Amino acid sequence: MAFRADEAAHDGYERARRTLVLSPGVDADQRQKADEALQDLIDAHGPVIRGYPTWHPLVPQENPQMPVTHPSDRCGYHGLDHTVHFAHAFVSCPYGDGSKIIESVEAMKSHPCATITAERLDVPFYNSGTTPILVRCDWHDVFPERHMVPKKLAVPLMIQQEMRMWHRAEVGERWDTMRPYLLGDPYGSRSSLFVTQETAMAMKRVYTAMVESGMFGPLHLD
Repeated sequence: MAFRADEAAHDGYERARRTLVLSPGVDADQRQKADEALQDLIDAHGPVIRGYPTWHPLVPQENPQMPVTHPSDRCGYHGLDHTVHFAHAFVSCPYGDGSKIIESVEAMKSHPCATITAERLDVPFYNSGTTPILVRCDWHDVFPERHMVPKKLAVPLMIQQEMRMWHRAEVGERWDTMRPYLLGDPYGSRSSLFVTQETAMAMKRVYTAMVESGMFGPLHLD
């Protein structure tokens, strides 16, 4: 089935709404406020997604042999619970005051292309006993196409991430195998909710050249 960005974004919105707004823990008279806040987050930080590209600043890769596509303790976050991911931010709703999340973000290494920050939200998400924490990625560059990472950033970040594996890899993985890791999820054959078709095709050309060079070993045969 062809990838349809609008449908994928709508499906993500409905999934996030069920978690953050329609949860039994949100009072009925608070749902309009929660709904409006969810839409504001999507407008500011991009559509709801299922997984980040491995080169995205929100998922620092501590172990390149075990790629991470979701924020977790594997990439430095602590205390996450009931989490919804947007293209350039995520909201987590732990019980308590969310201090563990904020402290873990403050302890992270700086990124050359973006600044990662965490803040508490005064929004009735998920449950009245939780504290919604917004972790946001503020890119230092302006994106010509809203929420889409431009080619000049996506390609070198991908190269930088994949180069960490060259001396440990035993086989070169095919582009189709790597798409959810390099384009983010949801994704299609030529684009995703993170990158345009032009950017995705440039990434494919560069990644294919890296694999064909033999730097990762022989091509992996499915």
